[in-house]
Amino acid sequence: QVQLVESGGGLVQTGGSLRLACSVSGTLVGAKTMGWYRQAPGKQRELVARVTNNANADYADFVKGRFIISRVYLKNTVYLQMSSLKPEDTGAYYCFAKFIAGPSGDYWGQGTQVTVSS
Repeated sequence: QVQLVESGGGLVQTGGSLRLACSVSGTLVGAKTMGWYRQAPGKQRELVARVTNNANADYADFVKGRFIISRVYLKNTVYLQMSSLKPEDTGAYYCFAKFIAGPSGDYWGQGTQVTVSS
């Protein structure tokens, strides 16, 4: 059974940094795309960043220049380095992995909370 496990969330002051990590277990098949969404209280879940298995990455406009997504393909692990954090970055961050072979489909982590204090 495919599972995604996230880590790295926490409380940080405005301008601070955090690094999120997400690892896939339950399959040796590489995901085509991995990335992060976030959801603030009372708001819809929104894409933060994603990266494909050929290293194409894209970012939401609101994180460009502040966040960097990276991936270790052999370990099916994705990271999100977040810098210059703002209070509006507060929310639950969800890792996802999209498989087009093996366990085809989209899988989600349980979410990790990021809180940025002003």
